[in-house]
Order: sequence, then C-alpha cells, then structure tokens
Amino acid sequence: MTGAAGPAAKAHEIAVSVCRRAYARIEPALRAAVDRLPRHLALMSGYHLGWWGPGGDPAERARTGKAVRPALTFLAAEALGAPPRHAVPGAVAVELVHNFALVHDDIMDGDTTRRGRPTVWQQYGTGAALLTGDGLYVLAADTLAAPHTPRSTWAVTLLTRAMLATLHGQASDHAFTRAPWSGPGAVTLADYRRAAAAKTGALLAGATALGALLAGGGPRQVARLALFGRRIGVAFQCADDVIGLWGRQSATGKPVGSDLSEGRRTLPVIAALASGTPAGDRLAALLHRHRGRLGEAELPTALELTEAAGGRAAAEAEARRQQEAALAAVAGLPMPEHTRTELHAMAHYLTAREQ
Repeated sequence: MTGAAGPAAKAHEIAVSVCRRAYARIEPALRAAVDRLPRHLALMSGYHLGWWGPGGDPAERARTGKAVRPALTFLAAEALGAPPRHAVPGAVAVELVHNFALVHDDIMDGDTTRRGRPTVWQQYGTGAALLTGDGLYVLAADTLAAPHTPRSTWAVTLLTRAMLATLHGQASDHAFTRAPWSGPGAVTLADYRRAAAAKTGALLAGATALGALLAGGGPRQVARLALFGRRIGVAFQCADDVIGLWGRQSATGKPVGSDLSEGRRTLPVIAALASGTPAGDRLAALLHRHRGRLGEAELPTALELTEAAGGRAAAEAEARRQQEAALAAVAGLPMPEHTRTELHAMAHYLTAREQ
C-alpha cells in the first residue's frame, strides 16, 4: 500500500490497537462495576455491553464497543507521564457514561438495533432500559468518587459538567428538528458547531481532561488536552454526518440517507441549504414540499442535490479543520513521542471513518 493510503492505513491500525489495549485495561473494573447493580439491571447492562445474550448466556461473538473514550483517557494520562493505572477510574467512568447515553439515545431515536442485535429497550422494554441507563450513569459517578481524594472529587465535577454540556447539545439537536429547513429560524452553521461541540465534543473533552487530571496535570495541561478532545469530537460528528447520508448499509447498519429521511439537521444538508447555489435552492424546495420527511422515491434526488450544492465537501472540510485544531491544541505539550503518534492516529481514525 503506497501513497496516501499507506499513512491512513497505518493510523487506522495504530488507533485500533490503542482502543483494544484500552478495553483490555478497563474490562475487569467495568465488569466489577456492573456486578454491583441489581441482578436484572446487571443482566441488561451486560447484554448492552455485549458480554452475553438476553438471558445471560455467553454471547456467541463479543459485540463490545470500540472504547474510543477510554483510549483517549489513557493517552492523556500517558502524555503527562503517568502510569495507566492512574487513569483507570476515569476510563471506566467515561465508558459507562457513554453507554448510558447510548441506551437512552436508542429510546429517544426509536432505534431497534445496535451492534447487530436488538437494543435494550427493544429487548426488555422502555422502562427497564431507562433504569439500565440510569444505573450505568450512577456507576460512572461512583467509580470516580470511590478513591475519596481531592482529585477524585474534582473528577466527579468534571464528569458531571461534561454531561451537563452534553445534555445542552442534545436538547439543541432535538430542537433543530422543529426548525424550518431554510429562511428565518433555520439552523445555521454556527448553531450546528455549538451543538456538536456540546453533544459530541463535551464527553470526548471530558475523557481527555479526566486522564490529564488523574495523571496529576495542572490547569493548563488539563485545558489543552480537553480542547483536543472537544475539537476531535466535533470532527467525529462531522464525519458521522457524512456517513449518516452516504455510508454503506453494510458498515452503518442503517439505510443510505437515513439521517435525511428522518429529518435530522446534519452538517452536509445545513451547508447545502446555506450555499446559495441552484442545487441548494432545489433541495430547499424539495424538503419544504415534503415537509422534510422524504420517501424512498425522493431520497436519491435529495442526496444528489446535497452533494451538488457542496454539502458533503463542506462537512469533510470542517472535519479536517477541527482535526487540525485538535492537533494544534497539544502540539506544544511535551510528551513521549509514541504517545503523540498514538494521539495523532486517534485523531485521524475518528475523522476518516469507514463508510
């Protein structure tokens, strides 16, 4: 493999290895935390985390998450020279909180499958799924608080503030679906960036900030690594928006264009509608005509118009810009060279995602 594909493939390989290493480090503590839940909640949590089937029987094939957030927590700690064990409570907490959000998001979005099998609410019911998500969140806070040190207290505060920001972002994203597609009151690119920085960037910023904090980092180091996480979170969301429209169903598990057919205000469509191009105007007319809910017959045309109006290119360019800003945030921080290489690999991995 040569040319651009070579470095990209190498970055992907490094990032996947970093994530696998992170999951191996947190899995024992993650399982111990889940074991503290009431039996039925532990069963549903373990099912969601991919450890076993609906009745607690061993899973035929593990369907665990990618452990991106724990990987960033460990890398932030390693960047400051701390051994990985210092970051374990933070890495476990961000993985628990991430999965709490997934369980609740599946309910809100009506998603019936995740990682190739029924979601928790689909398998066990909405009420049970809500309790499962709540349990994961409580475990996250308790895991951070357990050491009872000044830094563990600060860590809990950092996590709760990250989640408060995430809630603000999710509330904005939910409100976007009620906004007009164009004209007064339409979602702007600035609106989108603010919501993405909160909805997706806040928890990634929390992950890196927790790693730095638990490693003994000072305010400047924590802030720099938090900025890396926030910026790469926005880049991740931009890349996810492209996948939500043009991603292959075999890779995403969702039909091509699903975000648009469901009326979600994602960056490619927002940028296309704001482009002032004939294609953007035609897209606006199409969305207004069908009240933003496109059927299978209209979806191919809408996707073509979005791309012709520059929506896809704008989202990809924004992802690159945010990635560059993330790397710039930590460029001046002294750290081991192998850690810097792995941080760069994670930045590329989260931005150039498989479609």
